[in-house]
Amino acid sequence: MVEMSEEEFEELVADALDEIPEAFLERLYNVVFLVEDEPDGDEEDLLGVYDGFAQTDGDFEFAEPNRIIIFRGPTLRMCDSPQEVAEEVRVTVFHEVAHHFGIEDDELHELGWA
Repeated sequence: MVEMSEEEFEELVADALDEIPEAFLERLYNVVFLVEDEPDGDEEDLLGVYDGFAQTDGDFEFAEPNRIIIFRGPTLRMCDSPQEVAEEVRVTVFHEVAHHFGIEDDELHELGWA
């Protein structure tokens, strides 16, 4: 397990967002990014979640903002170094952003992002 402050972890999420290609950022709207310590319920190993409607689901401009939540606790528990945390956060952010664009888990596995 890695020890890391909330601020350091949030900075890693911001760094991951900075790595998203511009073509995707331009189409990433109505989405808020949040960091929470732990997921709700029994999914204690869940690293992130996309809560909302994919762009492929139709017109959702007037819906509540979609949420991408990155979970700090599970990420820190599964990693052995700060570098591993940074890489896992990057993969998790990209994974959840992909869900916003309608890319499902099986496609992400094929692409090496799951």
